[in-house]
Amino acid sequence: MNQDLTTKRITWGYTALIGLAIVQQLFVYLNVYWDQNFSTVELIFSVATTVAILVGLLLPTGVSVVGVFLFVVSYFVWLAIYGEINLLTLSWILLIPANVLIATLIKTLLIRNKILVQRLNDLKDMNPIIDLDTTLGNKEALADTVIKQSNLAKRYSEQYGFCMAMFKIDFLPIVLESLGSERYAQLLLDLSDTIQKQIRYEDYKFFIEEGRFIILCPMMNHDYLQMLTDRIKTSMMDKDFLDKKEQPLKLVVRTGAVVFHKEQFDKYENIDGVIAALERKTETDLIGEYI
Repeated sequence: MNQDLTTKRITWGYTALIGLAIVQQLFVYLNVYWDQNFSTVELIFSVATTVAILVGLLLPTGVSVVGVFLFVVSYFVWLAIYGEINLLTLSWILLIPANVLIATLIKTLLIRNKILVQRLNDLKDMNPIIDLDTTLGNKEALADTVIKQSNLAKRYSEQYGFCMAMFKIDFLPIVLESLGSERYAQLLLDLSDTIQKQIRYEDYKFFIEEGRFIILCPMMNHDYLQMLTDRIKTSMMDKDFLDKKEQPLKLVVRTGAVVFHKEQFDKYENIDGVIAALERKTETDLIGEYI
């Protein structure tokens, strides 16, 4: 759910409650102005209109509705026998039930919004984000994919395996200074497209900030991985891109890769450790087992 929309609904809800309280006080002041007195009964019912808001907010919806019905019936009986019919007493039969029902309605909407937002946040955690513009997954998506792939590779180690490679933009602070935020974002889009053209449909790609792209390739042998990483690295570095001064950007990309090894299965549960292992490989541009 849109967080701004939820916030606006909450604001509207509390504004409505405050508005009800203001209207109630207005009727009280008008009565004091016209009659120049304020009896104990009037004070009790004026307080009751405010308490009605609390009743609607705190009590269950069913209890609030039944309470409103009993109040209306009782109030008509009191008004017919003892009460004086005037603007203030007539306003109570409208304001008190209205306070309860509107407060109940607002509470229900707020609770539903809260539950829905919580469920969406839970689903967000269960289904990591994939950026629609780049089809890049985030770190949470990477962690989820690595766990699934490592479990498959462990279970069917004789037939199934996977490997991972990192492509890291070197001298990132200089690149950011040369491009600026807008051009850097466009560079990431272009690099993502470049990577996509080099990998297979069943492969995965991720971006985890600090200029680091990661691909995960199921069922890829060691020899082809070396060829693939070299080809992607070359394509990324050969990308024609202009900096803020309209000069060609000289991009340096370092690569590193690891191949799944059954004996090191437990290490793949720690995504930070996996990323660190790939990062170490980029320092030497070597492919090896996860160490």
